[in-house]
Amino acid sequence: MTFPALREDVEKGAAGIKVASARKASREEVCPLFKSFAIKEARMIKFLETNQKLCGVPLQIIPQVKANHAKTIQIRNNVCSTGPSGPGPGPTLSDALGGPIIADDTTSKQPGRGTFDTLTGNALQR
Repeated sequence: MTFPALREDVEKGAAGIKVASARKASREEVCPLFKSFAIKEARMIKFLETNQKLCGVPLQIIPQVKANHAKTIQIRNNVCSTGPSGPGPGPTLSDALGGPIIADDTTSKQPGRGTFDTLTGNALQR
């Protein structure tokens, strides 16, 4: 395989991850993309190391590509881990204010009773 083809393959993998990230794809969908991307990156590193002198690859390029690959592996491991998928839901306003949770149950309402009821009956019906 030639370097332009390898580079194009890696760029396509990165673009696929970027698109999935932009639409907030699930972990199950993103994990295979990262696995595939890591393999493509490893192939490119191997090609660069093997053909460094033949292709005139500058010495500082290979350590840079390896550092990027290490970051890719770290992200892949985080994305593909079986742990929780992210932070849980945050507190609600009632939790933050420390107020009681009031159920919205219509069975607890008694007919004829409301805000304007007094001890002697509804003031609006008089």
